[in-house]
Amino acid sequence: MKNYSKLGLFKSSGRLYYEKPNKFRTQFQRDRDRIIHSASFRRLKHKTQVFVNTEGDHYRTRITHSIEVAQLARTISRYFKLNDDLAETLSLSHDLGHTPFGHTGEEALNECMNDHGGFDHNLQTLRIVMFLENKYLKFKGLNLTLETLDGLLKHNGPFYEKKKLQTIIGIKNLKNKIKLDKNASLEAQIASISDDIAYNNHDIQDGIKAKLFTLRELTEIDFFKEIYNSYKRNIKNNNKEIIVYQIIRDSINLMVQDVIKKTIYNIKVENINNISNIYNSKKKIVEFSTKFKFIENQIKLFLKDKMYNNKNVLNKNNNGKNIIKKIFKIIKNNPRKFIKKSNLNENKFRAISDYISGMTDRFAINLYNTNKWIFLNFI
Repeated sequence: MKNYSKLGLFKSSGRLYYEKPNKFRTQFQRDRDRIIHSASFRRLKHKTQVFVNTEGDHYRTRITHSIEVAQLARTISRYFKLNDDLAETLSLSHDLGHTPFGHTGEEALNECMNDHGGFDHNLQTLRIVMFLENKYLKFKGLNLTLETLDGLLKHNGPFYEKKKLQTIIGIKNLKNKIKLDKNASLEAQIASISDDIAYNNHDIQDGIKAKLFTLRELTEIDFFKEIYNSYKRNIKNNNKEIIVYQIIRDSINLMVQDVIKKTIYNIKVENINNISNIYNSKKKIVEFSTKFKFIENQIKLFLKDKMYNNKNVLNKNNNGKNIIKKIFKIIKNNPRKFIKKSNLNENKFRAISDYISGMTDRFAINLYNTNKWIFLNFI
């Protein structure tokens, strides 16, 4: 196997605020540890992945999803002998900026912030690690490495929405250290595609568990039909749950293998010989093959039809969306009751957005139930 380690980001170019190196941990290990010990990471355990957190103890939440993404990212990174600490850090932190109630919560908060710069969960993640997690005397935020900040901002590719970045983060706060128009590192690209592999497969597993669709319906997708047929002889009434686990394992394994093979191909065809080649590449290096892009699209369409647009799921999520909008109005009319004065001084509406996006599902529900009488007075 070719040695791809020279394509990994093992040496950091520093942090926004200088810190002495640690004798026992690399810069990237410290980044990962700071994420794990953050309050924002802990709160992910009570934030919706698909099912509202109060729906059951065995469905994925944002924290279990993030851990599963990190496991996949480590696997792929280690195969290429890249910086798996960096890939793990990006995976664990990629959803820190998510609102309660998943993407419907994000839509609601973005609508509320429409006249005030909007809301974006990826940029909110940056706000959290740069400004909102305050645990150090010398600086705000977690002061993560520039490589981690770069990966969080650009894991989906070069970032061109400068106006939005200026409004939510403030470009000057990046101190001209992040090249927005360049590609992301391989570690960041690996974290991004690991996210896709994780949520596609685990949403299927949770969907079957919730009886939103059956294993038989899943086999309408040829990819899963082939896997299912390989176990058909072993399926009995008392082991169907185990068969589902096996099918999901095989699916993940096949997707990881495909990403590795396609990435090797891209590195060769695009003549990627160093880190600079990665940053200057006009296309993603880490991706699915054409065949698996088609499979992934089929899975997404299936999940949208059977799961995300399921009446019960939509009702629960829409209820969460309404809660976000209503507590935004409640807080907007009396922000000092909920938010520290010092946080309101710079930008009142951004402070409200920070406060709401940091809530867990249950905190938002409890806050609404406690204060909904106030909302009734607005009508």
